[in-house]
Amino acid sequence: MSGSISQRKTDHIALCATGDVGFRAQTTLLEGVRLVHDALPDFATGDLDLSCELFGKRLRAPLIIAAMTGGNDEAGRINRELAAVAEERGYGFGLGSQRAMHVRPGSTPSYLVREVAPTTAVLGNVGVVQAREMTTSDVQALVDEVGADALCIHLNPAMELVQPGGDRDFSRGLETIARLAQTLTVPVVVKETGCGLAPSVGRRVRDAGVRWVDVSGAGGTSWVGVETKRAEEQGDRAQRALGEALWDWGVPTAASVALLAPLGLHVIATGGIGSGVDVARAIALGARAAGIARPALKALHEGGRAGAMAFFDGLENELRAVMLLTGSRDLTALRRAPRIITGELSTWMAQLGG
Repeated sequence: MSGSISQRKTDHIALCATGDVGFRAQTTLLEGVRLVHDALPDFATGDLDLSCELFGKRLRAPLIIAAMTGGNDEAGRINRELAAVAEERGYGFGLGSQRAMHVRPGSTPSYLVREVAPTTAVLGNVGVVQAREMTTSDVQALVDEVGADALCIHLNPAMELVQPGGDRDFSRGLETIARLAQTLTVPVVVKETGCGLAPSVGRRVRDAGVRWVDVSGAGGTSWVGVETKRAEEQGDRAQRALGEALWDWGVPTAASVALLAPLGLHVIATGGIGSGVDVARAIALGARAAGIARPALKALHEGGRAGAMAFFDGLENELRAVMLLTGSRDLTALRRAPRIITGELSTWMAQLGG
């Protein structure tokens, strides 16, 4: 089994870096957020403050290089390179699923990034199905070994249904989340993996003691699509057909952020965030920070460290520009900035809000 995990991680890296695994018809709906132009901002660009606090760490900008990988040598290289970028830029950094290091301790070095990111806010990661079968002390050991500041408990039922040999028993998930939220020494972040979180899920995990969620909404990388591609390569026609039917399944990122933020949850917006304008729109909807995964991986793959740095330079420039042009000196002001909600996003908010 451990060998199959390693191969799956290799497949995931390759497909995300070079494959066509984005959502097809579904967008993030962030385009439905129209921020109102302020022609008289009355302050200098040097007055802008993009900083925020995340899990006891001060970030220079509200950005996380989000969870992608771990479990083999190539994954370790990617984790260290992107974690070093996060350290230099003052961002957060998310590890991929630590399941591999639990079942195959020899893979642990691929998750160890503290040597290159000593001050970064690091997010650990384990699936709820795997955590259900682990003792609390086993989960705490995963946190401690990587020096994580928080632990993402990821939910991925759609992905698992399409994955050849994936999980089929999703029982006791809420019970597991409640147990870990009450006993771990770091905050728990309930995180989807590309299909978003509905407000009903937000309420349930909030009532279980969770204060942080990562929506990982529909509109960016389709992890159903990733597993569909893998099923195709393995000649599994049934799983491929199911994946084609569910490729665009999920709650769009913008809708998920807009619907969960009013619940009193601290929301991280991931899922199709690819620009500074996207980040600004997500924060205007109530997000505390935004996570970026596949665009960061592609920038690193195509241009190395310099390519990744250039990508984030452009993203920050856009965010700063939007903040100035909405008269927002800091992120609190951006969350209060005038906005117009249009199209399908307006429908999601009207029918599921409140």
